[in-house]
Amino acid sequence: MFQKTTFILLLLAIVSCKNTEATEKDQIKSANWLLGKWETKTADGDLSESWKQLNDSTFKGESFFVKGKDTLHFESITLQQKGEELFYNATVKGQNENKAVAFKLTTKTEKQLVFENPKHDYPQKISYTRITKDSLVASISGVQLGKPSSEKFGMKKDSIAK
Repeated sequence: MFQKTTFILLLLAIVSCKNTEATEKDQIKSANWLLGKWETKTADGDLSESWKQLNDSTFKGESFFVKGKDTLHFESITLQQKGEELFYNATVKGQNENKAVAFKLTTKTEKQLVFENPKHDYPQKISYTRITKDSLVASISGVQLGKPSSEKFGMKKDSIAK
């Protein structure tokens, strides 16, 4: 009887660990629709953002804003799941001593991801809203120089990029 009980408890422990492991990566899976290359062209320049999956808990992104041959803005991003939480870590060369700024996922729906860091100077909020399978709106918002501020960037998925 003792061996049977021990076996059942061991089996339950193994099954519960596997279930925890399976649900543990659900946060990042909800962002799968971000993968690929996104871009938009404006009078001010061209914005492109590329996302690829590094492993089951990390996506890597790069964002470029280019006018002519000049890169006006470059940002390196990791979307990383730690435990049950998802973080958007942005690194902009020449800012914050070249260290990443972390934004925590605060809202998640089938079509929207919202990341926030109320202590950051600007932006305090970054969101991605999927409009269709090949279009999204990325937005940044918060308080800048004492006034509410926001910017939106509509982007289309590059169907040619791999």
